[in-house]
Amino acid sequence: MKKLIVLGILAFGLSACSQPPADKQVALDSENARFSYLLGQDVAASLRQMGDEIDVDAFTEAFRASLKGEESRISAEDAAKVKKAFFEKKQQEQQAKMAVSGEANKRSGTAFLAANKQKDNITTTPSGLQYEMLRAAEGAKPVATDTVKVHYKGTLIDGTEFDSSYARGEPATFPLSGVIPGWTEGVQLMSVGSKYRLFVPSELGYGERGAGAKIGPNAALIFEVELLEIVKK
Repeated sequence: MKKLIVLGILAFGLSACSQPPADKQVALDSENARFSYLLGQDVAASLRQMGDEIDVDAFTEAFRASLKGEESRISAEDAAKVKKAFFEKKQQEQQAKMAVSGEANKRSGTAFLAANKQKDNITTTPSGLQYEMLRAAEGAKPVATDTVKVHYKGTLIDGTEFDSSYARGEPATFPLSGVIPGWTEGVQLMSVGSKYRLFVPSELGYGERGAGAKIGPNAALIFEVELLEIVKK
């Protein structure tokens, strides 16, 4: 993240140092000018999440001074302290947001699974995993050391889809020992040719860390899984 921000700010500064007055537009009459314009758009989009945390005037002054070889107004020792404090503050803010989100996800997931458990078509295992058989089959069942080929769709409990082999147009192949515990356990219950819906508590999913942009901390997950094949070693 630090590297991305530093590179982005550097590129932003290149644009800022050569900007004309606000009432005058740059002539986009060369390949370099057009590329620089588009680069400026891309960098601004990547930095927009930082909002008011970038002081454009201070940034521009420092960038221009550095290009001229002038001495920094902030010593190297103080610079290290400022950067360290800034990124520590951002990390603490992110952790606080994750904690709040995690608590909310945990409450909603627990309530959802408690209600879901009461349905006649739902089976709950000792670990807390819940499943529903959508299509039965008489094929072989995999073990934890097997590699399997599946089609699947993953959603949050509110229906938000975060992953789908169907959408990609091809099944996925992976070892059962290399996935979340809810998958390792759930797919072993299935016979080749069957289709299940797995309801995965957060502790059998991605836990407090979440995954990617859509799966938050402590999120319960729902997967529709078709077991297509146990892949031969």
